[in-house]
Amino acid sequence: MLNDEESNQQLKNHKIPLRGGGRNLLPNGERLEISGGGRTSPYILPPPEPLNSRKFVKWFRPPLRRGHQANYDETISTIQSEDRNNRKEQLKMKTNNKINESTAQTHSRNNGTHFTHSTHFLTRANAFTLAETLITLAIIGVVAAITIPSLVKNYNEKAWATAQDVFTKRLEVATRQMNTEEKLAGYSNTMDFVNELKKYIKITNVCDSNNLSKCFEKNIMSADNRYVDTSILKTSAQLAKEDWGTETVGVQFANGINALIAYNPQTDQQPFNNQFSASAASMAILYDVSGNKNPNIIGKDINQNANVKTLGCMIEPDLVGGICVSNILSSGTGYNPMTYAECIEARDKGEIDVQYCYNGVLADYFAGAVKACGGVSHMPTQGQLLDLAKSIYNAPISSTGTTSNLTMDLTKAQLFLSNSLSDSFSIWSGEEVNQDKAYRRGFYSTETYLIQTYRHGDSLAICINN
Repeated sequence: MLNDEESNQQLKNHKIPLRGGGRNLLPNGERLEISGGGRTSPYILPPPEPLNSRKFVKWFRPPLRRGHQANYDETISTIQSEDRNNRKEQLKMKTNNKINESTAQTHSRNNGTHFTHSTHFLTRANAFTLAETLITLAIIGVVAAITIPSLVKNYNEKAWATAQDVFTKRLEVATRQMNTEEKLAGYSNTMDFVNELKKYIKITNVCDSNNLSKCFEKNIMSADNRYVDTSILKTSAQLAKEDWGTETVGVQFANGINALIAYNPQTDQQPFNNQFSASAASMAILYDVSGNKNPNIIGKDINQNANVKTLGCMIEPDLVGGICVSNILSSGTGYNPMTYAECIEARDKGEIDVQYCYNGVLADYFAGAVKACGGVSHMPTQGQLLDLAKSIYNAPISSTGTTSNLTMDLTKAQLFLSNSLSDSFSIWSGEEVNQDKAYRRGFYSTETYLIQTYRHGDSLAICINN
């Protein structure tokens, strides 16, 4: 837009004839000399306000003499064209000023290095380099790697805890209803109990004791990283703290939870007792709230009620001939040998179930191993030691005598060797010969054998979960 001074200057450069000839006047009253004859009839038209050229042209439209119309139109057109050109120049100058200001700011920040964009006027200060972008992504990745596993772990633990709480409450409601209707007791085996339980809580699949793996994960871990082969938990003696004389049954519930159940036939019904814990009284149950999904660890997605015994093997049973090793004890640190008098006293009190006690000058190591493992039934048989030897040497082994030219699998034998503190070891069997001797198997780097040895000899005590 033109200011008044520019408008006046342009009008001075053009001769606009007024009606009657004589004088041309600008908005500020200044006289203009114009061409054209006629009588002089000067007059002044004072402007209503300061005017630029566009407003002046609109306000000042004097009556023209005949013949001067073309001259007037050409003059007005020229003024308007120049006005448009001036506005374009002003806009261009304003844009260039903005670019220069932005470039100067960028130049001062970047020690003289500056960039401009032809359309959006972007500068280096408003953009990221490739290196900056990669560093940012790397930082985000590291933070995610640190935080996401923790978030997932917390989420899983909360989900497992919620599922366990819901399931135990639902199971308790079902068994209490059975108790109220006097349907909780009176079953001689677990399968009959489970078939009745199906009427009170939805069950989709039931597996007998010979097919437990079809309903429950075969290999799970205890909270202290012990292996548990659930396929061998076939009876209440193997699953529950007490031997109720019933079998274990696998159950899959409609809500996706899998379980192993052993029924207690001595369950007492109390139909008029609202505080009676029916589920705890009637069964031992091990259940997995995540179905067959990982991690399959007792204390996380797998839980149990108070009737389930401590489960777990130090070594995966498949690696050691199917034996569930619950503990490996060496003399002096894991178990202590017993004198003849101590052995007799413990046997009379029922603390150990040995047939004989060694009556000699030296102590009875075999009796001490039996006491530490909780009885001969928790020590390996000759047959189980034979299976262990076959697994450790990966070769056929003689059940009696010596088998030579063997190669020991150190991975499988590592736990036993670490307790013996040598390159060989021997393991007590739970079978006695007489008051002087018991069976043990020796494991050496290239040979193994079963031997009747003196009870005062030093061997490892391997405690097992049958």
